[in-house]
Amino acid sequence: MTRALRAEVLAHNRTLLPRTWPAVMAGLALLLSACAGMENPFSSNRPPPGPEAAAQPQANAIGTGQVKVALILPLTAQGNAGQVGLSMRNAAELAIAEFNNPDLQLLVKDDAGSPQGAQTAAQQAIGEGAEIILGPLFAQSVQAAGQVARASNKPVIAFSTDSNSAARGVYLLSFLPETDVNRIVDYAISQGKRSFVALVPDNPYGSVVEAEFRQYVARKGGRVMALERYPADPARMQSVVQNIAQAAGNADALFLPGDGEAVPGVVQALAAGGVNLKRLQLLGTGLWEDPRIFGAPALAGGWYVGPDPNSPNNFRAFAARYTAKYGQEPSRTATLSYDAVALIAALVKTQGPRGLTNEVLTNPSGFSGIDGVFRFRSEGTNQRGLAVLRVGPQGGQVIAPAPKAFGGQ
Repeated sequence: MTRALRAEVLAHNRTLLPRTWPAVMAGLALLLSACAGMENPFSSNRPPPGPEAAAQPQANAIGTGQVKVALILPLTAQGNAGQVGLSMRNAAELAIAEFNNPDLQLLVKDDAGSPQGAQTAAQQAIGEGAEIILGPLFAQSVQAAGQVARASNKPVIAFSTDSNSAARGVYLLSFLPETDVNRIVDYAISQGKRSFVALVPDNPYGSVVEAEFRQYVARKGGRVMALERYPADPARMQSVVQNIAQAAGNADALFLPGDGEAVPGVVQALAAGGVNLKRLQLLGTGLWEDPRIFGAPALAGGWYVGPDPNSPNNFRAFAARYTAKYGQEPSRTATLSYDAVALIAALVKTQGPRGLTNEVLTNPSGFSGIDGVFRFRSEGTNQRGLAVLRVGPQGGQVIAPAPKAFGGQ
């Protein structure tokens, strides 16, 4: 997802299981792996350059199966959002094809990127017999569609990165900033880092990350020695840098959860302000999967998180198959719609429509997809199995692989 779209998303934005469940889950993992896995490691967490094809979908339904599933996307939204929506629509179609035409019919609905459009799309889809809704993409649209779906007791698997749009029955499949924070803090503390300073961007993403960082560091027994919000204007960085410099001498690690556009300039300002970056372990989030991060010498050796590039079921393999079919590379978020459709296809194959329930979707063993293992929490957010990577001139190098399953389950 580009920085602009990520910011737009953020701004908009157990009952007992049957005794046969372990066998069902084992079969599901194999099914998802079979339809997703090819070769070659994942390369970048950012969408590739170049526009998507301008052609609109040829029909508003994909597949001819008996189980109807709604797919709500911003297909005609302006700018990058419409391009991403079309890419996610194509990925859903690819999942249907690679799953050997499962007993599904995807009812593709366009919300044009608006809450009103999402509400109308959800009403239409449920009226046409949809058992579950996949999408929308933006937080306010997710909330609008979720209200309609809950009134009809239909679950939603949505793609917003704003955890405020999650709810019981409305599950987010996206990469949540909170998950990035938890993984990098866990790893840093496991490596003996206990005292942290942080510089977070002064935007909605920074607000989410700051709240989770403060809470999670405290929960793990660490200390936040200083935390500052940095402005978009580099000229206003001086006072921020001074405050961090005063606290950095007693810290083990420096958390910089920005993107490739901002973070290199931030570390330059810190170095110029007298912060000894070499004695601090630099920490980042999934936004660090960016050539501009890898090209900044001051960030070499920094740790960040993301999907495991060494997994056989990875983005590069998916992108190669997508490109072969559609003639252009997918947006990075296309794996979300692919995994959502693959998950529903597997559940329907093993259990039929009765598998599309809150109890099944929140199974603590979770599921496996292109970007690794994931599971939905009862309140609608998710947990993902992420790798920890080290910044190098050629890209990220895995120093802690992503888990293949959730511990204790």
